[in-house]
Amino acid sequence: MSRQATVERNTNETRIRVSINLDGTGKATLNSSIPFLDHMLDQIARHGLFDLEVHCDGDNQIDDHHSAEDVGITLGQAFAKAVGDKKGLTRYGHSYIPLDEALSRVVIDLSGRPGLEFDCTFVRSHIGQFDVDLFVEFFQGFVNHALVTLHIDNLKGRNAHHQAETIFKAFGRAMRMAASVDERQAGVIPSTKGVL
Repeated sequence: MSRQATVERNTNETRIRVSINLDGTGKATLNSSIPFLDHMLDQIARHGLFDLEVHCDGDNQIDDHHSAEDVGITLGQAFAKAVGDKKGLTRYGHSYIPLDEALSRVVIDLSGRPGLEFDCTFVRSHIGQFDVDLFVEFFQGFVNHALVTLHIDNLKGRNAHHQAETIFKAFGRAMRMAASVDERQAGVIPSTKGVL
């Protein structure tokens, strides 16, 4: 079964193409037009063992907001398409990731219902040129279109870069776990409802 998808999304603000292979090796080709976001997307690919291609031409001369949010939206659409009907999947995933003083926890449910709980008080407002407010926009776009429930908690951290990196590494690992095939329920929707 192929668990790959490519999605293109074009608006007056952004032109985006995302390809994902859930059974990849962690290879990434990234050009979101936001260097720090590329660094974070690389964490998703590497720690999720997804092959990921992202290309975005956005109106960054105005702000990075549209590009960050729309990359999240398009990644969510591609992820939803790649997981398909979710038969035989583990469904739930979680991960704790440390980086020096920082520690984050991410828990995901391929529930079919979009929901985001994001609890991180960054120690500064920008990482380089990147506005940390855009992380919520990215993840909200993702959950709205991947149709997942996502809880993100930064438990500690004194360095904003470390806080962000632990979140994205944990997100990749949690996604990998949730999307993994559970041989004990092959062909079965992992829900008492019979649908997700």
